[in-house]
Amino acid sequence: MAYPFSFGAIVFTASLLFCLLPSAYSFVPKSDVNLLEFPLNLEYLEAEFFLYGALGHGLDVVAPNLTMGGPSPIGAKKANLDPLTNDVILQFAYQEVGHLKAIKKTVKGFPRPQLDLSASSFAKVIDVAFGKPLKPPFDPYANSINYLIASYMIPYVGLTGYVGANPKLKGATSKRLVAGLLGVESGQDAVIRALLYQHAKKKVSPYNIMVAEFTDRISILRDKLGRAGTKDEGLIVPVTSGAEGKISGNVLAGDENSVAYDRTPEEILRIVYGSGNESIPGGFYPKGGDGHFARSYLHSA
Repeated sequence: MAYPFSFGAIVFTASLLFCLLPSAYSFVPKSDVNLLEFPLNLEYLEAEFFLYGALGHGLDVVAPNLTMGGPSPIGAKKANLDPLTNDVILQFAYQEVGHLKAIKKTVKGFPRPQLDLSASSFAKVIDVAFGKPLKPPFDPYANSINYLIASYMIPYVGLTGYVGANPKLKGATSKRLVAGLLGVESGQDAVIRALLYQHAKKKVSPYNIMVAEFTDRISILRDKLGRAGTKDEGLIVPVTSGAEGKISGNVLAGDENSVAYDRTPEEILRIVYGSGNESIPGGFYPKGGDGHFARSYLHSA
């Protein structure tokens, strides 16, 4: 019996179709997909906060295709930054755009969730951290120090999530992606902490509270909301809690062996929702996050 196509033609056609598939989708085990999509929640948050802080506009202008039609963030605006801080934050902003692209080249992803980046949203976090309302309300966009304190809230949560996800991943493509994302997120957190550390004992106007205390209070709050023990540390700690139990300066956070802490998606949702409950949205995500993990808890609420 004669066949209309040669074996060579069939192989060529199959190869062509393979090449037309999304670049990495075929190489990601199903068990990895949810772990890779979940971080998009935080990457959207970081991209929008940094873009608006440095430029006064966000993904809707810079890379509208990445939003996948998701709603614009609430209350984000240009921050009053000095030239150096603006330069650093702008670098972070474009790095976050790259992160969104990298993840979406590997997994399908989901639209930008509703984000609340208003000054009042950050002020609520600070008020809870101090156990009282600050007067006037904390404004992250007012100046460079305030903006860096607000930035302290963000990349560190993401990097602990990447540390937590890494040992659960099975595919080489997934592991390489997360390792690369973790490297840059850790770098961002280190830069933010270093910029704040040089002002650690400076009083934040008009509150008469040192920068170091702001970071300490935020870290204590994140541990409380996460409900999983100590996984967070401010810029100055007791000597016994510093590296090798010998120093109080804490420009990088780590455990007793100076190894990065890890967090689960559940812990991260409790923190970024500000509710201490992965099923109760709020905080920066008034309608909750997206992806399998976030949706599963919203549906169970």
